[in-house]
Amino acid sequence: MRSDRGIEALRQRLKAMETDGHPTDADHFDLGHAQADRHIGGLSSHSLHEIYAATTPDATAALGFALGLFQRASKDRPLVWGIQAMAGLETGQIYGPGLRELGLDPGRVILVSVKEAKDLLAAGEEALSCGAAGAVLLTTWGESRVLSLTATRRLSMAAGQGRATAILTRLAAQPQPSAAETRWRVRAALSQALEADAPGRPNYGVELLRHRSGASPRAWTMEWDRERGVFEQGGRNAGHQNAQRPALPVGLVSSVVDRSAAARGGAIRRFG
Repeated sequence: MRSDRGIEALRQRLKAMETDGHPTDADHFDLGHAQADRHIGGLSSHSLHEIYAATTPDATAALGFALGLFQRASKDRPLVWGIQAMAGLETGQIYGPGLRELGLDPGRVILVSVKEAKDLLAAGEEALSCGAAGAVLLTTWGESRVLSLTATRRLSMAAGQGRATAILTRLAAQPQPSAAETRWRVRAALSQALEADAPGRPNYGVELLRHRSGASPRAWTMEWDRERGVFEQGGRNAGHQNAQRPALPVGLVSSVVDRSAAARGGAIRRFG
């Protein structure tokens, strides 16, 4: 589907959602991680937050952390996930059961796939400003001049207009100036095995690089609790941030690109 038709389809879907109703938004949301929340003082619900993968192999960890923020910010409202096609090719296709293992219902997610970064930004602005989405996650791959300071200002303004949370995940890219309220760098961390050596919860080495409200840079190891939907103190098994064990014990993406999310328990709505 051409990008302009895809964005129009997204616009119509979000317009229909505007009549669904939702509770009054809070101005801030937290992570559930006591140390980080005390340090940061809450994250703005109607701003842009930016996440970088520490290295290319840490892309899945960065996405896992982003999806945690995605859920924390949404307040049970619909979620829009926009993905640049190259990011999907490099990291794998979205896998519905894997999202469920992170505690995210695929039925709440509207998935938008586009080829160019400029189309991703256009779809993101549309989704953020409409007032229907609780959070919008945009995933890009590589360095791009399109993702400029001006472009991120537009995303931040759209988030404020629509009272939604914008999360920009930059994979295979280096941090650069932006209008983001917060900027993070994420790498995989060692998980603590459960009983019978079952895979443990996802752990992430998370570094706050910048906070516009003044919180100083700091790093934590965070563990995602899918049952409670919160980040907790991780690394209880002495896992170092640079550990090689994957941060996600379950598949976030499918290794079989034509596997249907709906057929495997997902119901992701796709545009683009």
